[in-house]
Amino acid sequence: MSHPRASSSGTRVLSALRASAVVSAYCLVVVAGLAVVWWLLGWMWVAVLPVCLALLVSTLVWPLARFLRRHGWPPLLVAAVVTAGTVLLVAGLVVVVVLPVAGQATEVATGVSSGVDTVRQWLRGPPFNLGSDQLGSAVDAAIGQLQSSTGEILGTVLSGVGVLGTGLVTIAMAVVLTFFMLKDGPAFLPWLGRQLGGRAGPHVAELGRRCYDALGAFMRSQALVGLADAVGIAIGLLVVGVPLVLPLAVLTFLGAFVPVVGAFVAGAVAVLIALVSNGLTDALIVLGVIVLVQQLEGNVWQPILQGRSLRLHPAIVLLAVVVGGNRAGVVGALLAVPVAAVVAVFWRYGREQLSRSSGPSGRDTAGEAEETDDA
Repeated sequence: MSHPRASSSGTRVLSALRASAVVSAYCLVVVAGLAVVWWLLGWMWVAVLPVCLALLVSTLVWPLARFLRRHGWPPLLVAAVVTAGTVLLVAGLVVVVVLPVAGQATEVATGVSSGVDTVRQWLRGPPFNLGSDQLGSAVDAAIGQLQSSTGEILGTVLSGVGVLGTGLVTIAMAVVLTFFMLKDGPAFLPWLGRQLGGRAGPHVAELGRRCYDALGAFMRSQALVGLADAVGIAIGLLVVGVPLVLPLAVLTFLGAFVPVVGAFVAGAVAVLIALVSNGLTDALIVLGVIVLVQQLEGNVWQPILQGRSLRLHPAIVLLAVVVGGNRAGVVGALLAVPVAAVVAVFWRYGREQLSRSSGPSGRDTAGEAEETDDA
């Protein structure tokens, strides 16, 4: 005769296993669905990338477009003026970066050559004690390897030309899509809600609104943070006397749109230019200025400007940038945090709906969920 307590314990175990199996099955279905979505995104990436870029740009400039709309400008004129102004601004930033670098290319090249000579002299001394013949042989071997790889290098260059052509087409499509988003964007979500209808329509429209607001908060806060970084680093470079101050400041501003990694890359470029042009002492001073500015960004500017609008932990931001960069290079690193912010919006909205449907008081339970997220 079995003991009642043992029978009850076995029943609870079986119930727990059954519940775990059901949850596991749901998770497998979700993972399979995400895999299909990932495959579709990869298959349609040529069309998806311009849409993503247009979304980021339109959320950044939407406050200006909204201001003009509220002052009586027609939507078509607003979209045309804001889009053209954005294109001219970006083109101006590119010119600001490229022309000074090209104008001082000889100076930088001379500095690099001097740096190579310094390294060569260092290698000739202790503890390496490499003679001129050994260094010459190493240089000859490097030149021979370069000559033998000419075909591969040429193929890479031609491939790069193809990539450049594809990039120009992507940029052109993004500009056109930005125009239409600024012109017709406010009517899209209500239209989509009406098309879906039923219970899904209001949820889709609300999710779209929240995602757009999250993207706008990210882009505008990163722009302000990047501007503060660029001004701080430019002042430091001017005081030290490092060349190419304006291009380095612009690079710092653009790097702010790739959190963590962008600031590191821009800082490394600034230190390298200081090392080549001014020497080790000024390079260390520039490194100190960059570290100071980055500390101000992380502890002062970003919390004030970005606040808790995205509510993403710094570890999640770093992991998103690393994964995005590993999967899709610079573009992946650029889109990683906006995608993470959108995923967080979906997660919070789902929790909010579950809390409202299961809690005794929908409003209080949802508020508790929001407080938990904020903590």
